[in-house]
Amino acid sequence: MTERLTCARAVMRHHGLDALAVVPGSNLRYLAGLELQTRLRLTLMLVPLDGQPALVLPAMEQARAMAASPIDLRYYPWSDADGPDGALARAVNDAGLAGSTIGIEHTTMRVFELRALEQVAVEARFADATPLLAGMRAVKDAEELAAMREAVRVIEMTLHETLAQVRIGMLEREIAEIWDRAIRAHGCLPAFETTVASGPNGANPHHTSGDRALQDGDLVVFDGGAVYQGYVSDITRTCAVGRLADDMRQVYDLVLAANAAGRAAAGTPGATGESIDAAARRVIETGGYGPHFIHRTGHGIGLDIHEPPFIVAGNRVPLPAGTTFTVEPGIYLRGVCGVRIEDDVVITTNGAESLTTFPRELLSIGH
Repeated sequence: MTERLTCARAVMRHHGLDALAVVPGSNLRYLAGLELQTRLRLTLMLVPLDGQPALVLPAMEQARAMAASPIDLRYYPWSDADGPDGALARAVNDAGLAGSTIGIEHTTMRVFELRALEQVAVEARFADATPLLAGMRAVKDAEELAAMREAVRVIEMTLHETLAQVRIGMLEREIAEIWDRAIRAHGCLPAFETTVASGPNGANPHHTSGDRALQDGDLVVFDGGAVYQGYVSDITRTCAVGRLADDMRQVYDLVLAANAAGRAAAGTPGATGESIDAAARRVIETGGYGPHFIHRTGHGIGLDIHEPPFIVAGNRVPLPAGTTFTVEPGIYLRGVCGVRIEDDVVITTNGAESLTTFPRELLSIGH
């Protein structure tokens, strides 16, 4: 954690920030090893360019934070009777942040937290530090990758276990519950709402598993992830129930080729989000289904299930070694079916590696 703070301060200095203000969430966990509740009691860490980071928090949380954090923090507890303003003011004053430039998390910090900071940091200026923190977190170290590999191992093992239990007539939500229970039984938590989307429901990329029963001839999209030591995996496979119509098989094969093209593009020198997206999208467009590929090719993964970098047109920054993201092209035919094949990928010093290795060829289930 101390190395991360050193890196954060170097990035702050480069971008002209005098301090960072970090609220509970993935960035606080990344920088301080703390997973604290947000709710309505103000909790905020201030990281000045020099000196000890300060943590303003409810007094009832101090003992837990002191036991959990691996870094040396200066604590500013506050009671319900007094409220947080005095503790926050002391932390800001001790750090000398009046008139300074403070980086905040535009996509995470809530209005009441910002207003409290504005009130006590006199004449301070606020800048969005989200891209700076995202850039740090995008490149995973060996410990982070080890956690992600375990999350991948669990989600693939449990998908195998789940598919073996699927039968025609089962409801989507029943199958999703089987998968969820398996993930928990293997010591992880689901990374998001586990999805089973059968037949025409597969045409909705964000379908919620429901009461539709699996039928002969369906394509079924399985989308799930596991969390291990805070780090996530994310996989999608599409399977066939019984005999599949030829046109559906052609759609599947097209998505399979697009997935392969995206993963291959990730391994080329100087690969960018745009180049990977273009490689996968080109296959589907050439096959005549371009308008039915309705989302970006992928997203970063790590402490969050969706984080930068995004594998999409316009992202022209080369992806450095250690960057982790998904490659998940899809075709969605409203009222008919959907197909998506998703893998987790890491950029390496000599190409790219797919962390997920679950079979991609079409599997027949429900026998």
